Amino acid sequence: MSRVMIQSAVTMGQLQQKLNSIGNNLSNVNTPGYKSRQTDFSSLLFQQIDHMSDETEQVGRQTPEGIRIGSGARLAHTNIDLSQGSFQQTDRELDIALPEDNHMFQVQMPTENGTETRYTRAGNFYLNTVNDNELMITNGDGYPILGEDGPIILDGNMDDLSISENGDIVVTRNGERNVEGRLETVEAVRPRMLESAGNNTFRLQDPEALGFDPDEIIADIPVDEQVFQSGTLEQSNVDQAKQMTDMLNVQRSYQFNARSISTSDQMMGLVNQLRS
Repeated sequence: MSRVMIQSAVTMGQLQQKLNSIGNNLSNVNTPGYKSRQTDFSSLLFQQIDHMSDETEQVGRQTPEGIRIGSGARLAHTNIDLSQGSFQQTDRELDIALPEDNHMFQVQMPTENGTETRYTRAGNFYLNTVNDNELMITNGDGYPILGEDGPIILDGNMDDLSISENGDIVVTRNGERNVEGRLETVEAVRPRMLESAGNNTFRLQDPEALGFDPDEIIADIPVDEQVFQSGTLEQSNVDQAKQMTDMLNVQRSYQFNARSISTSDQMMGLVNQLRS
């Protein structure tokens, strides 16, 4: 197989991964709190061929001398765009938005190694029954949302429930309103060090491998600095027009590389016919 065919085949495989990322973004346009992913490419190993032995030929040259023959491109890394999405008024008491950038809710999720705390901007919460006549505040997948004392569990005999701007969970029973819990958020001090963990959540990468203390990546927010917006949801920050444009560009690149393979194959066929 020729070098051109190898380059094109390798690049096509990486372009497919970018298409998958774009498709994932487009499928989450209406997912509350979703953060879009942006993929970047880098060149694979290349060979530098120098063929200019006469120094006089280099006078006035603006480009590097020689020829760089690469081995294709690869998907270098995927960046998470943590910019804030637009807010939508829902008037639902359990829909909560975070007006401050990089503030996140905490979700307790089971893993093979026990429970793990993950982070999300999605504030569409629900009440799920636990134990006997008790209700727990969870995310859309039924996993507990953490408050100042862990999962927020309330007595089920209530007339009304609301969440104030400072995160207090106010429950009304028999005409009396009492604070029976509090939401607790954290701040992603270095949000680029979070990785996507599925279910619209993020997890903390290995801090020791990154050379940071966990507190330098995720920090607790003082109670008097926590701000919530009840009856509101943060929408996905996916720019649908940009994603469609990126998808068209990737498809054209994919077609170009596919055409390079077929053209190279035809040329090799012609050479073989001339030899025979």
